[in-house]
Amino acid sequence: MNTKRVLPVLLLATLIVGGFWIWWSRVPAGAAASQPESIPLKGHPAPDFTLQTPEGEIIALSDLRGKAVVLNFWATWCPPCRAEMPELQAAWEAYEPGGLVVLGVNQAEDAAAVQAYRQELGLTFPVVLDAQYEAADLYSVNSLPTTFFIDRDGVIRDVVVGQMNAALLGERIKTIYP
Repeated sequence: MNTKRVLPVLLLATLIVGGFWIWWSRVPAGAAASQPESIPLKGHPAPDFTLQTPEGEIIALSDLRGKAVVLNFWATWCPPCRAEMPELQAAWEAYEPGGLVVLGVNQAEDAAAVQAYRQELGLTFPVVLDAQYEAADLYSVNSLPTTFFIDRDGVIRDVVVGQMNAALLGERIKTIYP
């Protein structure tokens, strides 16, 4: 037996088995293997965060308790984000008087770039800057856009990963807005 060949194979096998064991041990008993414990799940409280708007105002998610919230993670460089922005703006205009908040969470871009983007698209719903990915980490956001639908009690009722059209957005808003 050639130990020069066997040793690397054993080392690789140990790393694979060890990595699988670490991954598997993070999955809660009875949970789907594709949903690590840290991902906020439907039916669970929305993690709170406090971030600043481009204008310098401080917004905490907990300050919005009592209102239904469409929490949208996005960036200016993201084409699907840009495509769904008019739908989010229309939802904000239609439902804001009745207590719905569309809150955009911009990912790691400076205030000037975000303001220029908002002006270009005519966006008036509130936006906060997640410069250090604090909120994105809390919500385990790995893809943009990602949108969480949070009811008036602060409970996540639905999550959409990817671009939404008007019909999908309207359908999901019904889960949080009477």
